[in-house]
Amino acid sequence: MCQACLIADVRKSMLSRRDLFRGAALVGLAATGAGLLPARQALAQSAGTVIDLTHTYDETFPTFDGTPGIAYEEAVNFDKNGYQLWKLTIYEHTGTHIDAPLHFTKDGTSVADLPVENLMVPLCVLDLTAKAKDDANAMVMKDDIDAWISANGAIPAGACVAMNSGWAAKLGDPTFRNTADGKLAFPGFSKEATDYLAELGAGSIGVDTLSLDPGNSADFAVHFSWLPGGRFGIENLANLDKLPAKGATIFIGAPKHARGTGGPARVMAVI
Repeated sequence: MCQACLIADVRKSMLSRRDLFRGAALVGLAATGAGLLPARQALAQSAGTVIDLTHTYDETFPTFDGTPGIAYEEAVNFDKNGYQLWKLTIYEHTGTHIDAPLHFTKDGTSVADLPVENLMVPLCVLDLTAKAKDDANAMVMKDDIDAWISANGAIPAGACVAMNSGWAAKLGDPTFRNTADGKLAFPGFSKEATDYLAELGAGSIGVDTLSLDPGNSADFAVHFSWLPGGRFGIENLANLDKLPAKGATIFIGAPKHARGTGGPARVMAVI
């Protein structure tokens, strides 16, 4: 085949694919407009601004038990081999990460088996900053959720409900994790609140702190009730203060390792 003929065939193929993709996009928009894809509907109505909700983390990032959450070991040296590679040792629950149902159940859903439709959903942001200024272990309560609903309308089915306590701004300071005497102290959800969210049909919760439960929790009531119900949580979220109370769509880049109880995730929101 001559070179000119080959180029012509390639162009023809590209145009055909472009038409195919354009048609698929129109079908997708039609489905969105019909309300068949609620998360994508919210995305279609957005302005398209992407907010990164993920912290960069390394060995210095705070962890619940104080053990460094990641370790680096050089596996391939660039000067010797022309490329480079790290061997990483990572604890699942470090940095911005997911708590899957399997984290607090013996045989619950692993992070690899979370339904993908639950990873792109409407995001509702609860403002707990005023409470958290006066109480390092402040909790989201049922009244806080009712106030959000009164101001913003019903919480969409399957939504992720995130707590913005302002704690992300403390990262790099010891008070992100504990008090001066070493006691864990940071805001979280109350069991009262998460039981209510389960009734309302929320699919996941998120916090800008080290744990779904507040730092002074002695029983991890939220972990033991929310996760075994087949729902999941996200800890150490960033930039929640840059989002509106409603109208954003969250994208949760869950890891997919078998038998995972959770794991570091890349999380973004589109508004």
